[in-house]
Amino acid sequence: MKKFFTVLLILLCSVPVFAAGGTSATYVIDPEKNAYDHNNLGIMYVEEKAYYAAIQEFKMAISLNPKTQATAVYFTNLGKVYMTIGYPDLALDCFKNAITQYNLNFEYYQNLVDCYSALKQVDVRLGQYRNSANPLDKIMLGLLYAKSGNTKKAIITLDEFVMSEPDLLISPAVKLYIQELIDSTL
Repeated sequence: MKKFFTVLLILLCSVPVFAAGGTSATYVIDPEKNAYDHNNLGIMYVEEKAYYAAIQEFKMAISLNPKTQATAVYFTNLGKVYMTIGYPDLALDCFKNAITQYNLNFEYYQNLVDCYSALKQVDVRLGQYRNSANPLDKIMLGLLYAKSGNTKKAIITLDEFVMSEPDLLISPAVKLYIQELIDSTL
C-alpha cells in the first residue's frame, strides 16, 4: 500500500497540469485611472451634499495624479467644494493650482476671480495684475474689472487680449464672455 501511494504521488507531481505556467492573474495598478475614479466619486458625493467625503476623494485624486492636465479639474472641483462650504481661503490655493496645471481654461480664471471677490481682494489683485507682463494675466485683469463693476474697462482689456492672442485655445471662450458683457450693458 505504501508503494502504491508513493507511485501515485510521483505521477501526480509529474503531471504538467499542476504546474502550468502563465496562469497567475496579474493586476496592474493604474494611478491615473484610480485618480479618475476618485474624482468621479467626489462628484457623486457633492451631488449628495456629502462635502467632507467629496473633499477627501478629490484630494486622493490629486495625490494619485499630481502633475497632469486632468489634475487641474481635480483642483477645480476641490476649490468649488471649499467655496460651497464657505472656505474661500482654502479654495484660493486650489484655483491657483488649477491655473498652474492648465492655464487655457477660462472657467479656472472665473473661479479664481470669484474667490478673490469672496475674500474681498478684488481691488488689491487689480493692482497686482495691472503690472504683469504675462499675456494671460490680461484675462484676470479683465475679469477683475468686470467683478469690480468697470464693465467698459473689462471689455477693452479682454478685447486687447483676444486681438493679441487670437490662436490660443482660450480665446473663443474670452470672446464669448466679451459678448455676454456687451449684452449685459445694453
